[in-house]
Amino acid sequence: MAESAELKQMVMSLRVSELQVLLGYAGRNKHGRKHELLTKALHLLKAGCSPAVQMKIKELYRRRFPTKMVSPVDLALPGVHSASGLPSSLAQLGFDSHGSPSPLLPVSLLGPKHELGLPHLPSALHPVHPDVKLQRLPFYDVLDELIKPTSLASDNSQRFQEACYAFALTPQQVQQISSSMDISGTKCDFAVQVQLRFCLSETSCPQEDHFPPNLCVKVNSKPCNLPGYLPPTKNGVEPKRPSRPINITSLVRLSTTVPNTIVVSWTSEIGRSFSMAVYLVRQQSSAVLLQRLRGKGIRNPDHSRALIKEKLTADPESEIATTSLRVSLLCPLGKMRLTIPCRAITCSHLQCFDATLYIQMNEKKPTWVCPVCDKKAPYEHLIIDG
Repeated sequence: MAESAELKQMVMSLRVSELQVLLGYAGRNKHGRKHELLTKALHLLKAGCSPAVQMKIKELYRRRFPTKMVSPVDLALPGVHSASGLPSSLAQLGFDSHGSPSPLLPVSLLGPKHELGLPHLPSALHPVHPDVKLQRLPFYDVLDELIKPTSLASDNSQRFQEACYAFALTPQQVQQISSSMDISGTKCDFAVQVQLRFCLSETSCPQEDHFPPNLCVKVNSKPCNLPGYLPPTKNGVEPKRPSRPINITSLVRLSTTVPNTIVVSWTSEIGRSFSMAVYLVRQQSSAVLLQRLRGKGIRNPDHSRALIKEKLTADPESEIATTSLRVSLLCPLGKMRLTIPCRAITCSHLQCFDATLYIQMNEKKPTWVCPVCDKKAPYEHLIIDG
């Protein structure tokens, strides 16, 4: 059963020329439009095709996608189910409301159990969807997972590695992206974006963005712009590329019929492996984040009073008693009077900074570091001080 479902998915990803080759090979009529050819090819499968025809399907599919690909059986993506209640038969799955073929399932790399007889690939493959989680980004709400965190599998024999991935958009996702287009400025921007992220393959905690060395990305054969290198801090130190999410929306085909391909090349490092993931996200402004912070409520002034008392309580161990505490009403960031005093719940100091300024600064360059004590002060830890 899994084998025939896999063959169906392969047939559905073939182009017109490949479908014609397949039908000609099987001795069937190879004339007609794409959806007619696809219907004939799927009928061929239903009738139970010969091993030779099955081999031909795999060969055409391999030529189309040189890297290993996934079968729909393996992919139980929550995002896809929510976007369109998936029909039971895969043959139906291939058609959207216009009767044109629409692979509604993202195609990603195959797991080790789906060997398509590719001799040049290593037998011991990395897990395809390891339990890697990427950190939540305050300025982006995740709407869907287009490719789950997937290992950049390297076979260690070569220093320079390359891997190919693919995903398809559902009609609803295409609609979400195209309707969020903003052309008010000089260039067109999308509020709903396709976002590519890289991180270390670590499962101990949610991972920060981390680019593999010498990263190069092509989306649908077009080179993708990556953040520029930072100037080196010391002599002899290699310039570093800041790792952050990459907005690839402008390179993505907003189509439900043609899958999008991503080719990633990088240099392998001994003892370190990386993962990549693709998300559909909605970008938020600093104003929305400030509103959400206010929505969390204001910390009761008693909290700060208790903190002051604790700091002023004489410590019997210490010879020096704290008799006064100085707190400035100026924000350490903008040197102006605080309007919305806030700090992280993890900070031990009384001094606050201005929430509006802090969020705006992190919108431009996200570091989320407390300007008072230089410790991490992520958005989810912020609290307004009453």
